[in-house]
Amino acid sequence: MRVLTVEDEKRMAGLLKKGLEEENHSVTLAHDGPAGLEMAELYEFDAIVLDIMLPGIDGFEVARRLRRNRNQTPILILTARDAVPDVVKGLDVGADDYLTKPFAFDEFLARLRSVARRGSVPRPTRLQVADLTLDPAARQVRRGDQEIHLTPTEYRLLDFLIRRAGRVVSRSAIVEAVWGFDQEVEENTLDAFVRLLRSKVDLGFRQKLIHTVRGVGYTVRGNSKT
Repeated sequence: MRVLTVEDEKRMAGLLKKGLEEENHSVTLAHDGPAGLEMAELYEFDAIVLDIMLPGIDGFEVARRLRRNRNQTPILILTARDAVPDVVKGLDVGADDYLTKPFAFDEFLARLRSVARRGSVPRPTRLQVADLTLDPAARQVRRGDQEIHLTPTEYRLLDFLIRRAGRVVSRSAIVEAVWGFDQEVEENTLDAFVRLLRSKVDLGFRQKLIHTVRGVGYTVRGNSKT
């Protein structure tokens, strides 16, 4: 299970990460509200463990914005705030469960498994930008009537970009999503794969869909003439 843990207390975050990894889960840490919100929007997780008292944006607001943006990743609030109004507010803004500190780790694991089993809203069966379509179930990509054959890495790259169509995605976010958080990737590796992807998706077509935003990253969009 891939878990995003948003916790500003470094010692607690470290303990959660260690305990979850010992249970063979993959853990990503964020230490403030804005970072947690960004990570949740950019990457796909099976569950989010969310503190309430966070710098920048509190956990209530993080959960509220995720749900407003139709991000339905299961959320387990983990906080020292145990007043009934706080519990009610947490559930009302979209959290799936609410656990107060201090807690038994076995109970935490059980609650996390429970919210993760609920899953998120099913993903679209087909993603489309202009005449480019990607079918996640069949792992099939087409441009108009032409089927495009991609390598696994090219497919992950296109899948990540097309799910964020119209948004500029930073180079670091793409590298972490496509190659993993713990992988060291050369600076020009991403550029090389973007060139390969363009040669298959854009070459020979009048409308170009993969665009470079210099100094930032890349985007897929279908409403540009460039």
